[in-house]
Amino acid sequence: MKWDDFPEWGARVSEWAADYHRTVGERPVRAQVAPGEVLNALPGAPPEMAEPLEQVFQDFEQIVMPGITHWQHPRFFAYFASNAAPASVLAEFLASALAPQCMLWQTSPAATEMETRMMDWLRQALGLPEPFQGVIQDSASSATLAAVLTVRERALDWAGNARGLAGGPQLRVYSSTEVHTSIDRAIWISGIGAENLVRVPIAGDWRGMDPEALERAIKADLDAGLVPAGVILCVGGTGTGATDPVAACLAVARKYGLYTHVDAAWSGSAMICPEYRHMWEGVEAADSIVFNPHKWLGVQFDCSAHFLRDPDSLVKTLAISPEYLKTHGADGIINYSEWSVPLGRRFRALKLWFVLRAYGLEALRQRLRNHIDWSRELHDRLAAEPDFEIVTAPMWSLFTFRYTGRGDLDAVNLALVNAINDDGRIYLTQTRVDGDLVIRFQAGQFDATREDVMMAYDVITEIARATQ
Repeated sequence: MKWDDFPEWGARVSEWAADYHRTVGERPVRAQVAPGEVLNALPGAPPEMAEPLEQVFQDFEQIVMPGITHWQHPRFFAYFASNAAPASVLAEFLASALAPQCMLWQTSPAATEMETRMMDWLRQALGLPEPFQGVIQDSASSATLAAVLTVRERALDWAGNARGLAGGPQLRVYSSTEVHTSIDRAIWISGIGAENLVRVPIAGDWRGMDPEALERAIKADLDAGLVPAGVILCVGGTGTGATDPVAACLAVARKYGLYTHVDAAWSGSAMICPEYRHMWEGVEAADSIVFNPHKWLGVQFDCSAHFLRDPDSLVKTLAISPEYLKTHGADGIINYSEWSVPLGRRFRALKLWFVLRAYGLEALRQRLRNHIDWSRELHDRLAAEPDFEIVTAPMWSLFTFRYTGRGDLDAVNLALVNAINDDGRIYLTQTRVDGDLVIRFQAGQFDATREDVMMAYDVITEIARATQ
């Protein structure tokens, strides 16, 4: 393929994409293929000669599309939606065409300076105070890893990168039992070790960390000669929307001089609505905060907003500047590769700029409010059914429930969620709450309507009763 062919194919792909989004609601949400079906449809060896793009595109439709789970489906209620608003798709198209490597200011000044401005726009939208500065990471997992590495270096007086952890003090990091598994991975990769991630008990309706239990755990480690190093808080956990009492937990952390990171990967988007900010009250005292615009703001994956009260600590942890990466004769610049684990960086700020301008904060707020209101309406309808039980109440647009039919309820509900997903009209996932298997519902797809959410009631009740 040559660039002379690109305009024709670009127009064709654009029309295909628009038609796909217009009609995606007519498809089953989850891919309906068997394991190995796509693999076996692909040739076992690469082609020696060029093939017509027409054939490639035809194979895309016939081989790839049946094996796609449709994250842009308006009835995608599993996990957390990973959205792709049309303005974001256009920006990604442009970024892909430019194909810049944005590791340094000098390698893409516009990308670097737009990232600085877009992160400040997001800071203002969330109501965070001015000392916070931000960087766009690929995912919350990467932001959390960067935070945990900073926890480690700070606790070791910035000697860990040079000396390693062997023979050093045993560091301890504290989190609730509801945090995402990305925290576990960050602890592994950092070398701190899974045994040193202290799981603090939860309490209350929000299933958040017990601040008194946190302080007891810290004191016990100090008495044992261990080194408390950091606290990772959860706001809107994946399973049930669990949310730690941020202000109280941060007060404990400050008392003992611990670095703090707040994982609000999903729910942080809701903080553009002032009425929800009480759910992370006190967050301005955190050292590090992350949320994913690609989860709920319409910005497509990958785009994770990582805010820091003191970026110098992160840069001190991650920066490395061989001569070939230095920018001479330009003072006061930011090289965002020094704020993240990978050296290479994509032009992610462009899609933030397009989305924030194309919709505006108020339209984005209304989408979030709709999702929350519709999810709570669905919750109320299921709660009124005698053979359904609400297990955890709505946290934003997420709640969990189970069908109280006959037999082993774990088996009954696992069979129910599998039958629902095989049916294809909606897509749900399961989780466990206090050991019991339950079904979770979360509304957040960018173009979902009230009718889409209410269809979930019909599908859930119809299939539950048909299987008993």
